[in-house]
Amino acid sequence: MLDPKFIRENTEIVKQALKNRCDDTGIIDTFLELDAERRQLVQKTEDLKRQKNEASKKIGELIKSGKDAASAKDEVNATNDKINKLDEELRAVEEKYAGVLDSIPNLPHESVPVGKNAEDNKLVREEGSKPKFAFTLKDHLEIGKINELFDPERGAKMSGSGFPLYMGQGAKLERSLINFMLDVHVKDHGYKEIFPPFLVNRQSMRGTGQIPKLEEDMYRLSEEDMFLIPTAEVPVTNIHANEVLKEADLPIYYTAYTACFRREAGSYGKDTKGLIRVHQFNKVEMVKFTQPENSMNELETLLLNAEDILKRVGLPYRVLELCTGDLSFAAHKCYDIELWAPGSARWLEVSSCSVFSDFQARRANIKYKPSNGGKAQYLHTLNGSGVALPRLVIALLEIYQNKDGSVSVPKVLQPYFGSKLIKPAT
Repeated sequence: MLDPKFIRENTEIVKQALKNRCDDTGIIDTFLELDAERRQLVQKTEDLKRQKNEASKKIGELIKSGKDAASAKDEVNATNDKINKLDEELRAVEEKYAGVLDSIPNLPHESVPVGKNAEDNKLVREEGSKPKFAFTLKDHLEIGKINELFDPERGAKMSGSGFPLYMGQGAKLERSLINFMLDVHVKDHGYKEIFPPFLVNRQSMRGTGQIPKLEEDMYRLSEEDMFLIPTAEVPVTNIHANEVLKEADLPIYYTAYTACFRREAGSYGKDTKGLIRVHQFNKVEMVKFTQPENSMNELETLLLNAEDILKRVGLPYRVLELCTGDLSFAAHKCYDIELWAPGSARWLEVSSCSVFSDFQARRANIKYKPSNGGKAQYLHTLNGSGVALPRLVIALLEIYQNKDGSVSVPKVLQPYFGSKLIKPAT
């Protein structure tokens, strides 16, 4: 959520930022109209309450002096009626005001390249070399079938398409990758491991910016008004909702494995093959809480932490800096990491590393108390995939495939997987 005062005092800057994001700038005019109406109603209500207090004081003086207070009492009752009417108007305006404010996206950082869509994203670096093969390549679906790693037909029978069923070595590979990534982030990168709930309430989803903007993309339990999490970012960030942290405790680093659930509304027919786009997937997430002045540096180390996973597994990847038109609703600045999948002959996004400035902290009411004794202020939040598994598995299977369809297991994963080779069961 943006600071309403900042919007009022920097209207043209905000409008230009939204224009750069390719978002509707008209929402700012709507907000300002509601903001002015709300402030006017608040002022009128306060004025009437002062009149009521003065009239009430007068009643007391009249009664004390033995005079008739009926007229003064009528005045108080009439003022009460006016206050009640204004309160109703104010509630209606504040509801609209809050809804509009919640629908204004975050402003891009000044360093974010201006662009319309993914084609305008900036290549930051490319790491590793694309391997060459002396045999005809198989894609991850073919490799999975040969080695009985997953069973999309039975998964669809149970839950519908987009809900993968991992079998045997496929299930073991998922578990191995999750444990490997958590160990690296905890032991080498300094994160504290969290295992959060997979269901959250509406306020938690609002706190991180998933709703109202993306509500149609979420799985919701209507009776309880609860949501299956689209990412561990939601519960982990909300650990400190409505809290004031000590500056001495910052920065805070959390990492968590969770299953993630996304309806992928509006993506019908896109990338439905295999594991590329699914409704349920596993992911290891990194979340940071920090002082505002340190957040951009923390973003760079967050990115390096995600890259470290891919370097250790030995997969070629590239880093993209997202342009203004491709930023997510809540992001202030974001890097995407994409893995090369040779069997599919394409780059696949496996991580987004974002800083949100105080956008999420305002929505979730997360503050910190400066060590110098100053007033509590909103901190900055960050998160990044460290990393998402479906496309990591795709790239791993296709990069390390052998001519006979078996797959060599990267050395760092062998202690977790318990074997050097993924091969058909005998």
